[in-house]
Amino acid sequence: SGKKKVAPGCTARCWTCNTGRPSDRNIARAAAAMEQLDRRLVDRTAALVKLFAPPFDKCAADPGYIKGYLPGVRENGGQYTHAAVWAAIAFARLGDRARAWELLGLINPVRHSDNPAGCAVYKVEPYVMAGDVYSVGANAGRGGWTWYTGSAAWMYQLLVTDLLGLSLRVDRLFFRPCLPADWGSFKMHYRYRETFHHIAVTRTGPGDAVLSVTADGVERADHCVPLVDDRAEHSAEIKIG
Repeated sequence: SGKKKVAPGCTARCWTCNTGRPSDRNIARAAAAMEQLDRRLVDRTAALVKLFAPPFDKCAADPGYIKGYLPGVRENGGQYTHAAVWAAIAFARLGDRARAWELLGLINPVRHSDNPAGCAVYKVEPYVMAGDVYSVGANAGRGGWTWYTGSAAWMYQLLVTDLLGLSLRVDRLFFRPCLPADWGSFKMHYRYRETFHHIAVTRTGPGDAVLSVTADGVERADHCVPLVDDRAEHSAEIKIG
């Protein structure tokens, strides 16, 4: 009939991963969905992740308000940055650290404006998150609505929880990092109320599994860093591999 079909979009393909880490039963299907997302929706030339493709333009059915945007703008087939971050989170939860960090680089606003040519395309502030990036024609790669706090909050979640692997449970810190293969270590200074905990994470093998946790010189069998608020300096060492 010549009609274009819109394939399942970014949000649907991420869903299995982002409602919890995929079970052994579902991991193959989740991985296949994310492979399709990578192939259909990641535009490495324009450095963006489309919400879906192709955008709605000329179609008999009415998809609602989304068609009110021009093709490739905001929810109509552009990058809607919430969903782009969810894609990176999904790859991290699959354990695909290479693509998780690659997508972080694509959607990082600083990377869109790190040279004059990039600035001329992106056109908006590189130091805050844009809620959307245009994906079609001469405007492909142009930033849209900036100072978008929802996208910024999800970017924080991606960086801290799903990539660096930090998880707070009441007054204990747990770690499940997803780091680039060439990272040997990193340090963080975590403030718990009025007290700083200085944490060093060191890779001793090829993987990201937590091998040991030592807090204030005491090895922890539960692999967590206990948090206390005594205004003293505390330190912890995490070994992964």
